[in-house]
Amino acid sequence: MIVRDLGLADYAATYAAMQAFTAARTDGQPDELWLCEHPPVFTQGLAGRAEHVLDPGPIPVVATNRGGQVTYHGPGQIVAYPLLDLRRAGYFVKEYVYRLEEAIIRTLAAFGVTGHRVAGAPGIYVRLDDPGGHAALAGPQPGTNPFAGLGKIAALGIKVHRHCTYHGVALNVAMDLSPFSRINPCGYAGLRTVDLATIGVQVASSTVRAVLAQQLVALLAPHAR
Repeated sequence: MIVRDLGLADYAATYAAMQAFTAARTDGQPDELWLCEHPPVFTQGLAGRAEHVLDPGPIPVVATNRGGQVTYHGPGQIVAYPLLDLRRAGYFVKEYVYRLEEAIIRTLAAFGVTGHRVAGAPGIYVRLDDPGGHAALAGPQPGTNPFAGLGKIAALGIKVHRHCTYHGVALNVAMDLSPFSRINPCGYAGLRTVDLATIGVQVASSTVRAVLAQQLVALLAPHAR
């Protein structure tokens, strides 16, 4: 897998480049992993509903063809775009999503943070009262808030075209979180969004980016565990 660091990259231009790469790629072409940060932008998924964009203000809203609802990208958030041929990799979309989430979980673990999955809500969450605790989530209970006591630290949204993936994952490191209050993050009203800095982990974005890249390259390989 070829890893490319795009630095601070315009979202719309990066989106167009991913589409062009995927449309033109050949069977023998190596997979790539693009890493970047974006200037402030809200992105809306295919199933996105306008009512989840509460007050965008001066921040642009870009419609995309990824799955999921609305999210926010901005400086201090590491975005990873795996451009992967799933047919060649030998696994299906459900396994691909699991591996993306696992890469985030292992990246967080490298900085003493425990990431959690929430059934039916792709992405990775942390316990606000104990970010490093290893107690498993009990799972959402009927009539209760499945996000009670949790903050979302990483979002996930993908597109698969002709067995090839684009879009990807976004991990919050040290960013201005206030734009998340202008939306219902990922379609969930009141969902709290956090970053590593919020939960007490002070680390350079470049350090997190290197760990995340290493985990994604390892876990997206055909026989990774």
